[in-house]
Amino acid sequence: MNKALAEIIAGVIPHKMTRNRWRGVLRYGVGNAMRLKNRLKGDRTLPQYYLAVCAIAKNEGPYMKEWIEWHRSKGVEKFYIYDNESTDCTKEVLAPYIESGLVEYTYQPGRKQQLAAYDDCFEKHRTDARWIAVIDLDEFIVPVKDNTIPDFLRRMEDYASVEINWLVYGSDGAKSKEPGGVMERFRKHSRPDHILNYHVKSIVDPRRVCSMVGCHEAARIEGKAGDSHGNRITRCFRDRMPQQDVIRINHYAVKSYEEFLQKRARGRARINSLRDLSYFAEYDLNDIDDRD
Repeated sequence: MNKALAEIIAGVIPHKMTRNRWRGVLRYGVGNAMRLKNRLKGDRTLPQYYLAVCAIAKNEGPYMKEWIEWHRSKGVEKFYIYDNESTDCTKEVLAPYIESGLVEYTYQPGRKQQLAAYDDCFEKHRTDARWIAVIDLDEFIVPVKDNTIPDFLRRMEDYASVEINWLVYGSDGAKSKEPGGVMERFRKHSRPDHILNYHVKSIVDPRRVCSMVGCHEAARIEGKAGDSHGNRITRCFRDRMPQQDVIRINHYAVKSYEEFLQKRARGRARINSLRDLSYFAEYDLNDIDDRD
């Protein structure tokens, strides 16, 4: 369905969470969603992977290895990486992971390709993975109460999608890029209840989700959504207090100022305009040092 028409139809739904879900279903197509649900109803294919990650990236090569190795150590078995016209070392960094089979690489050219990449990933891998986490390269999933992300997800299997809150990390005063990994260099973060941390990212069951609404919520064709405490979600993430005590997503939105300027120059995944310079001040949150 045409995106503008989907927005008009979904716009008449008063309940915000339901409205967002239907935005995604309408974009995917109601008929397509019904056919998908019927097709998967009798499918008993055992998934090859318990947890995979889907991400689209542009010129994130210097950060790829740390990001992959972190999530690999926390239980991710497969990475579906969509490369949006990178001109840096991305392909070289990914080469050994592609060769080993850990990464499936797809070149995804063009503007505003984020949702198209997610759609393609779901369509190709609905029965390949029990769960697919939909995150960015500046986001690290951190299980707090469990050793691994799958340990957490095994308690959530009744849900079609699980929404996990951000914890935004600031620049820690760094002006330029210095040696070391992102998680090592940036240890100061926002207050847990900061409004930016109301944002979530989703880990989805691709058999019960047709598409993503945007980059945060999933459009479910059946089943319920759960929060990190294991409770059914009944309100949009913007209307719920953040939860970071069981599992969270460390969001390194700006890093150093030099790295922020490089990120800004890359453009944005879903819209054509560049980030305003005020974005740095908005996300440069250093209220709490996690070393304390």
